[in-house]
Amino acid sequence: MSGMDAKDVARWFGRYLDTYAACARRDCEFAELMKYYAVPLLISSDEGVVSLDGEDAIAATVLGQIGGLRAAGYHHTEVVNDEVTVLNLTSALYRGTFARVGQSGEQLSPATITYLITDGDDGQKGLRIAVLAAHGA
Repeated sequence: MSGMDAKDVARWFGRYLDTYAACARRDCEFAELMKYYAVPLLISSDEGVVSLDGEDAIAATVLGQIGGLRAAGYHHTEVVNDEVTVLNLTSALYRGTFARVGQSGEQLSPATITYLITDGDDGQKGLRIAVLAAHGA
């Protein structure tokens, strides 16, 4: 087993952001975005912690987030800064500060989020987001 590599994780995460933006713009099928999430998925924010234990729950939550961004005129996300910390052979932390950009190029809402990225052998081979932790304001 070769294990996690910080550069590979960063490249993978860039593809995730591109897919997320494409789905928000309705330029790709939502099923493509779902491939990036582990089941279960843990989401933590100032509002609380929720464990999404099935694909339907994950889809509903992610589609809710995307709906809010669409309403705000979202177009894509730019990485302001990021850092990857490899934890072990099967997991890494990706911490990023992001600028969400609207269709006219205006910044909509900045966000800092830490993701636990895992590479499991449990039927979900390949990198997946297992935890999404939004940082408080």
